[in-house]
Amino acid sequence: MDKEKFIKDLCIETDSKIVLLVMDGLGDLPQSGVTALEAASTPNLDSLAKSGCCGLTDPIFRGITPGSGPAHLSLFGYDPTKHILGRGILEALGVNIDVTKNDMVARGNFATLKGDLIVDRRAGRISTEKNQALCKKLNEAVKEVDNTTISFFTGKEHRFVIKFTSEGLSDQLSDADPQKENKPIVYPKPFSSEAKRTAEIVNKVMDKVTDALKEETRANTILLRGFSKFPSIPSMEDLFKLKPAAIANYPMYKGLAKLVGMDVLDVGPELEDLFESLKKNYHKYNFFYVHVKKTDSFGEDGNFQAKKEIIEKTDRFIPLILDLKPDVLAVTSDHSTPCLLKAHSWHPNPFLIHSKYAQTDIVTKFSEKECSRGYLGRFRSLYAMPLMLAHAGKLVKFGA
Repeated sequence: MDKEKFIKDLCIETDSKIVLLVMDGLGDLPQSGVTALEAASTPNLDSLAKSGCCGLTDPIFRGITPGSGPAHLSLFGYDPTKHILGRGILEALGVNIDVTKNDMVARGNFATLKGDLIVDRRAGRISTEKNQALCKKLNEAVKEVDNTTISFFTGKEHRFVIKFTSEGLSDQLSDADPQKENKPIVYPKPFSSEAKRTAEIVNKVMDKVTDALKEETRANTILLRGFSKFPSIPSMEDLFKLKPAAIANYPMYKGLAKLVGMDVLDVGPELEDLFESLKKNYHKYNFFYVHVKKTDSFGEDGNFQAKKEIIEKTDRFIPLILDLKPDVLAVTSDHSTPCLLKAHSWHPNPFLIHSKYAQTDIVTKFSEKECSRGYLGRFRSLYAMPLMLAHAGKLVKFGA
């Protein structure tokens, strides 16, 4: 069954408003007996959990560790096993790069190479200003390879986007990223014979970049992930009759929002800027995706205390959201990023939905363990969107 078409046929347009707060990488594993979420003081989220309805979500299936792209797609109501997105297109759209049919893009990390090993996949999270200088240097040093134009675009901190432009490029390539520190450089491999030429071009570019950066102490090589061309995907307005807006600081999430037809709102770099933008633009839209990134960043750094503190800081903005009186407020994560693993994981995400139509359960605190006792049980993130739509009165009855 095509779940997207099924939901589309039931959707109606209403004035009710939905706020989806995504605390990226929120789910965790216990350290000294508690997770970062359990250790955090979250009186406002706890109050929502008590008066709302809770559960746990799996972004793809149980046991599958998702990337941020498919995990978010699932939350937005799109089957991530049907719409396969490369990380590159999300990052590229997020920094307003034009992508045509002759372009292929990839998301890049500046990284630290010592000898033959990648010792830091994020080059110490260099500043965005340093990133800009490096991209300028590379745009001068590596302009063309085998009749393919090469362009570098700054993202945030250690992240950038690379664009390859020529006819006949294929995105059927493996990632050029070892995924772990203290492993050698990985070159992309073609998944099909049509991608062989593209793989050869990318490999040459990587070598040229490493040579151009050889004088750098930290950002002296690159890793590439998510090779992708422009995909075709229906909009949230078309599928769910929503007027959606995205409020996010980081390019990749802005790119994903654009891909599904959200208006991406201007927002500053700080946590409070997200919620000020929500308040400022609340009258213009009926669906808001608000993205908090640092919960994921601190999880990847293994920084338990910092993750706990950003959760607490986010909790303080819940009253601001409630003052706007949304018909539905959902709080969850795209995926878990346990501090113990310093990476995305397959563990389920806490989920709560607050609405006058929500059936309250026995949950007393917003946490992984408490949400496991919730009325919603454990379900695929794909069903978060129909739950939000239903609680907002945006779905009609199925059948006679």
